[in-house]
Formats: sequence, C-alpha cells, structure tokens
Amino acid sequence: MVEHPYSRLTPDVVIRAAEELGYEPDARIFGLNSYENRVYQVGVSGQSSIVIKFYRPERWSSEQILEEHAFATELADLEIPVIPPDKLSHGKTLFEFENFQLAVFPLFIGRPPELDNPDNLLVMGRFVGRIHSVGAQQDFLHRVEISIDRFGVKNRAFLLENDFIPFELIPAYESLSQDLIERIQLRFKEHGPLIKQRIHGDCHRGNILWKDGSPNFVDFDDTMMGPAIQDLWMMLSGDRNQKQGQLLELVEGYNEFCDFRSSELALVESFRTLRIINYSAWLARRWKDPAFPQNFPWFNTQRYWSEHILELREQLALLDEPTLEMLY
Repeated sequence: MVEHPYSRLTPDVVIRAAEELGYEPDARIFGLNSYENRVYQVGVSGQSSIVIKFYRPERWSSEQILEEHAFATELADLEIPVIPPDKLSHGKTLFEFENFQLAVFPLFIGRPPELDNPDNLLVMGRFVGRIHSVGAQQDFLHRVEISIDRFGVKNRAFLLENDFIPFELIPAYESLSQDLIERIQLRFKEHGPLIKQRIHGDCHRGNILWKDGSPNFVDFDDTMMGPAIQDLWMMLSGDRNQKQGQLLELVEGYNEFCDFRSSELALVESFRTLRIINYSAWLARRWKDPAFPQNFPWFNTQRYWSEHILELREQLALLDEPTLEMLY
C-alpha cells in the first residue's frame, strides 16, 4: 500500500517546522478539526499559541495558495474581520518544510454564529457585502471557478467510475444524478451569464467565529471565482417561510455595502445540489487518507448511499419549487 503523505506529519515534524520558522515551541500540540488539510495549534514559549496549517500535497499550486493569502490579507488590511496568515521572514506567508507547504495563523477563539437570530443575520449580511465589494475589484488569476462541470459532471463521473456506489444502487444514482445535472444546466441557461468575482467560496457557519458581536471569517482554502449567492445561501435554513425571513435580514445588511443580485436566487437549489454531489465525491477522493475512514466511518456504506440518493431525489423536487423572493 502506498504511504499517504500525511503519515509523515508526526508531532516531531510539526515542532521542527515551527522551529524552522523561528518559533520556540513548548511541545504543546493540539490537532484542530480539519481533514482536507492538517491544522495544529502549537504552544510557543513566552507568547501566544500559533496555528500552523499544512496544505494537502498536490491540491493547490503555490500561485493558488498565494492568491488565497493575498485576498485574506487585502480584506484584513481594510479592517474586514477575517483571519489572514501571518507574514514572517521578508513578508512571506507561504513556506515549505519536508515537502509540505504551510502557513502560520494567529490563534483566534470564537464561537459558531447563531444564524437563527435576525440581528446576527443582518450583521453577517453587512460583512459578506464588504467582502464582496472588495472581491469585485479584481479577479483571481489562478484560483478555480465554480461550474457545473467541476462540481457536478466530473464528480458524478468519478463516483461512477471508482466502485464506491453499491452495485444495486448504481442505476438509480446514474439516472438521478444525470437528471439533476440536466435540470441545473437548464436553470443556468435560463438565468443567463453569471457575474463571477472573488468570494470566500465555503461560507458555512463552521468557517465563521463569532466574537464581540461580529463574525470573523476563517479558512479561505476554497476561495474562488463565483457568483455572490454562493457565499449567502448556506446561511439559510428551515422551511420556505423561515428561509424567506432570513433572506430579508441577510440582504438588508448586504445591500449596505454591495448590491444584491436577486436574479441569482433562482440558482440557490442548483448550488445546493452541486454541493451535495461534491461532498460525496470529496469523501470518495480522500478515502485513501487514513483520517477519512476513521472520522467518516458511515461513508461508503449501503445506508449512506441509500440516504444520499433519497436526498438527491428531494433536491430534484426542490429545483422545481418557486424561487425565494425579495419582498419589498
């Protein structure tokens, strides 16, 4: 069996990496909740702990990571509450150690946002609007762009070609996923050209730390070129009436800094469906990483795929439901 690169990432390697960067680690190492990359809180003698992020090998190029860092730094310099990487020697933010690319971040402690609170949604909308007002000023040159092909077509093909889906469920998944992609392609065609800009890309509540009445955005690892709605729809939950009320609060704050494009509401369930397909493919693509079978033992079981297909059937129905509206 081929050894996974992260098997080389021992506590000793983490300590030596911190030392290489000029810190004096005190041997306190705590692995944080991250599976795509490996992220460690490291105690440092005489100062606050730091966070070291070891990027997954061969996922992003150096140019792509540096664009991530530059965007987060640009936002932070404008006093938008994001957590950018630290600039160390000669202003660098990206380093290499033992064939790993890594970055250092300040330790920031907050709590998940309470998005069922209308006031919090209003604040969230303001800060996402500020992020997007900056993101629209220029484009990424190296980061990926959200698309049906990348998040839908290719992920579907990967799952069908690599023996993850139980044999008896393959026909159902194959036809259903194809129907979904065709329906999504139709929705995109009906919408017309999308305005894509620099966005966070993975703006769910797990990537937001709430402190002192303000959200603090972390983990720009999936920052990309995409439509504004991609950073907003994940904050909506519950039934249609609940989502409608949440949307109004969110957009009220958003419009203070950036004009909300209401036409993109027609694509919310399309983007949700693409995210569901992408999540299953993400687990499958990472299954050779020992951390994934250990932390996601329910994946790749008969029950998982049966429930996944049921969820996709529900999405097919949701794609035909009336779009959320801006009620002025």
